[in-house]
Amino acid sequence: MSRPISSLMQRRVWTVDMDDTVAQVGDLLAEHELTWAPVVESGRVIVGVISAPDLLQFHKQGGDAKKTRAWQLCTYKPISVDETTPVGDVARAMVERRVHHVVVTRGGAGIVGVVSSLDFVRTFVEGA
Repeated sequence: MSRPISSLMQRRVWTVDMDDTVAQVGDLLAEHELTWAPVVESGRVIVGVISAPDLLQFHKQGGDAKKTRAWQLCTYKPISVDETTPVGDVARAMVERRVHHVVVTRGGAGIVGVVSSLDFVRTFVEGA
């Protein structure tokens, strides 16, 4: 568990702009078969994450997906780690904060990847 998180992360990252509508977010997640996406401001600054369960809860409550913006629904202050952070440290942080998603950066700037709890499970299955 001392290998870097970059060895586990997904390098293809789909982001949503904080001003995108919830409808646009839903379309993006469906189109790319995603369960979550980082929410960014000005294309670079990470402000939060939005997940499929967030969207389900929103629709269950009868929200207007064409008028509500991603920033109004996202979870703020996601875990963000450097690509050199050991896998074990990331797993520990996810368990402690009870989150399923981590944004991976290089030198604290710019998203270079993402990791979800599913990535950890996939690694376990592949190693079995």
